[in-house]
Amino acid sequence: MSDTPLRLYNSLTRQLEEFQPLHPGEARVYTCGPTVYNYPHIGNMRAYVFADVLGRVLEWKGYTLTHVINITDVGHLTDDADAGEDKLEKMAAQRRQSIWDVARHYTDAFKADVRALNIREPSQWTVATDYVPQMIAFAQGIAEKHCYLIDSGLYFDVSTVADYGRLARASTDEGESRIDPVAGKRNPADFAIWRRTPAGETRQMEWDSPWGRGAPGWHLECSVMSGAVLGFPFDIHTGGIDHREIHHPNEIAQNQAHCCTDGLDVAENSGARFWMHNNFLVDRTGKMSKSSGEFLRLQLLIDRGYHPLAYRLMCLQAHYRSELEFSWEGLHAALTRLKRMIMAVEAVTLRHAELVSASNLPESVQRDGKRWTLNQIQGDGAGGLQGQLHTFDGAVSDDLNTAIALTSLEDVLGAKRVEPERKLSLVAAMDRVLGLDLLNLTRADLRIRPKAAQITEAEIKAALERRREARAAKDFATSDAIRDELAAQGVEVMDGDPLGWEWKLG
Repeated sequence: MSDTPLRLYNSLTRQLEEFQPLHPGEARVYTCGPTVYNYPHIGNMRAYVFADVLGRVLEWKGYTLTHVINITDVGHLTDDADAGEDKLEKMAAQRRQSIWDVARHYTDAFKADVRALNIREPSQWTVATDYVPQMIAFAQGIAEKHCYLIDSGLYFDVSTVADYGRLARASTDEGESRIDPVAGKRNPADFAIWRRTPAGETRQMEWDSPWGRGAPGWHLECSVMSGAVLGFPFDIHTGGIDHREIHHPNEIAQNQAHCCTDGLDVAENSGARFWMHNNFLVDRTGKMSKSSGEFLRLQLLIDRGYHPLAYRLMCLQAHYRSELEFSWEGLHAALTRLKRMIMAVEAVTLRHAELVSASNLPESVQRDGKRWTLNQIQGDGAGGLQGQLHTFDGAVSDDLNTAIALTSLEDVLGAKRVEPERKLSLVAAMDRVLGLDLLNLTRADLRIRPKAAQITEAEIKAALERRREARAAKDFATSDAIRDELAAQGVEVMDGDPLGWEWKLG
């Protein structure tokens, strides 16, 4: 393990704490996954970029990672509490499709976004409907002491566990204000463990239970799946900050009921040692909401000509606990920064190839597959780059400070009088943490054709070649005319651009 301890912010205690695994040498992490009733928007995806970086840092620090992400395909209601329709049932009715087909379609779409953002697959995906028997058994185990039955289903009595709402610090304010009243509930914050199907109705997803035919509550699912795969207690539970007010406090209450009813002064009583939350992505245009029609999903960014890893870099430029404001200008700046890094890597790679060719030495830089850790790169020797390595490790060890880590990586790329192989090895190791795929991407990969563009790339290149010939002949009238023709078709000619874009489609 590295000399610099890994310190993470624990939402439960509201302080930075040194990470000490509950199982020696292993880190067990659970991430609240999507409810697959619609496409994820880019704010949703920030949570998975954050969780991915967390997992990469844990491996960098030498831990074996077991990471679980769930897929919610039943039980999540439209208002995040206990009123309204099931999100999947509602979308299935709108699309006039089987709920299973809807869930499959949006699960595939989510996983496509995961791949596009270079988010690594978890050790295991857990799907809620695969765990319904375990959910019923879990509920039976806590029902006698912690639950009560009313007409609409089985409810958890939050007064039966200590310190309910400590995670949110809002058990009587924002948290409860988001919960619509339900007839028969003892306390406003009580929540459904099992929701009965109303008389005369039939759901596409429903099961028999001791409390009537129905479906599990949303909060129950995560308690059951995390405990079933990782065991209680496990190390880290992650999710978006919106989960901190209702969903995660309810998970914690269930975990306490299942394991013990002791208070949360001992974090492990919550089911996890750390609870970590990324902050919101803020969109001033108002297009983040899925109810707005053309909301900001990753495919929209791609359709406008932006490589998805530019969005990943945009996320990394801010601390995960800070709000991040989205703008097209900010995304374009991230794309430009990404290109600068890729150009620098290409230059070092070319120099390395020249040296290898001249000396007949074998290629030795690992581009894929190597599980880089800090100890490995120290063992390989960072040479004159020890200062950058120390700064990088200090940054990621300080609650995942990726903004400073990015600067350290750029310092490595800009370092002088360093062997190309040594530089590339350190960049590869750092990029295993940041996940920007710098040794495999090319400048050409970043030039994505906007969906609305009519002109072909071959036509653009031909026009630019004619323009270069005109400029060489000092025929500036023709040169200007070609530039204006391209501009009319959405192509911006970027004369004198030091990054060598030459052109871009607007």
